[in-house]
Amino acid sequence: MDELKFRRQAYGEPNCQDDDFLAAMKAAPEREAFINDLKKLDKKLDRAFKIDVPEDLAAKLLLNQQLHQHQSQRRKSGFTLALVASVAFIAGISFTLLRMAPVDLGQHALAHVYHESKALSTDQNVSFNDVNFQLASMGTTGNAQFTQQPGKVYYSTFCDFQGVKSLHLVMQGEQGKVTLFIVPVEERMVLEQVFADNKYQGEGFETDNAYMLLVGENINDLSYVKKEIQQTFI
Repeated sequence: MDELKFRRQAYGEPNCQDDDFLAAMKAAPEREAFINDLKKLDKKLDRAFKIDVPEDLAAKLLLNQQLHQHQSQRRKSGFTLALVASVAFIAGISFTLLRMAPVDLGQHALAHVYHESKALSTDQNVSFNDVNFQLASMGTTGNAQFTQQPGKVYYSTFCDFQGVKSLHLVMQGEQGKVTLFIVPVEERMVLEQVFADNKYQGEGFETDNAYMLLVGENINDLSYVKKEIQQTFI
């Protein structure tokens, strides 16, 4: 048996009892010493593998795994909570800034008319008493009210003017319909007496407790409804 084959056999199975292997080992003293060293190493490894396993090892490993999972979940939860808190903070700041920002009443009124276009095709036949009830429920227009029916009122509902609860009416003009917004007075409101876009004309004026914004396609209709309001709204 040559040296290479002998060493391969020795590393793989130092306790081999084959005649060729034993003869090769006894042929040289250094080979026998080499085999004895390998046998001692095998015994050490055998003793190492025979260490008793604690009875609660499985429970400890499971507990350790659960602790790692819990810590991982806490880190994820912490990140999620931090993200939610950041979003809430930004949303709060944005809402505060929005509430503080000046409001262009004319442009807001035009945007509302387009957004609530269905209001112009609705006929609820609203009485001035119903409108007064809505005004009173707002609690921000003082004792403002209509003393009598200001012509035909097709539609009446609450709307939002940049965080300010307001009233949205559709009234009969001289020929066509006119949208009226009654907005409680606030310092940040910017009132334009005249405003318009490519389709609608707009006019704004102020009473004691509210801004009145009129929007319609015909300027004569605005003048007609404005006169009605001035005669019936106190």
